[in-house]
Amino acid sequence: MRTVDFNGTAVEPNKIVCVGKNYVAHIEEMNSVIPENMVVFMKPNASIGDTLHAAQGETLHYEGEICLLIRDDTIAGVGFGLDLTKRATQAKLKDAGLPWERSKSFDGAALFSQFVPAPKSLSGLVLELWVDGELRQRGGVDLMMYRPASILDELHSFTTLDDNDIVMTGTPAGVGPIKAGEHFEGRLFDGDQELVSVGWIAL
Repeated sequence: MRTVDFNGTAVEPNKIVCVGKNYVAHIEEMNSVIPENMVVFMKPNASIGDTLHAAQGETLHYEGEICLLIRDDTIAGVGFGLDLTKRATQAKLKDAGLPWERSKSFDGAALFSQFVPAPKSLSGLVLELWVDGELRQRGGVDLMMYRPASILDELHSFTTLDDNDIVMTGTPAGVGPIKAGEHFEGRLFDGDQELVSVGWIAL
């Protein structure tokens, strides 16, 4: 089992539960429509990676996300994550009305910072993603259609969240392709206070 770091300890998420289409601006940039219900898909533990690849058979796209680590059915930790996507494959699968797993759940499709203890209130959480010193993505809980408490309520209505499972809460506008050699820096804030940051160089 692959691990992530929670407050200095390696833990094993059983699964990664992902919320799609949670920011209106991102829905618009993808020329999509606002769904009637919360969009959910999953990545297995094998999707957790530590290397940012620019391509795996095709160009990969980045999506920066606020991530939640679950303990005792509550949000125990928070971190920054990259949801990596085979966008060309995803488009073909969508057009054919088929599941997304081949485009979203491949090995190394989820990268994470360290997770730190969650603040008492999650309303001030904001992510930033910088690429080669340029701010590409910025968004937070205040822009989400489904906020963390609502996400957990919806997930609990149909699935069990095990200890150390990760919930990826969706991506704000600004997604795009990864180029080899680019330096990615993800940051997670609680208001003006930086909680965690992480960097990768795309290979």
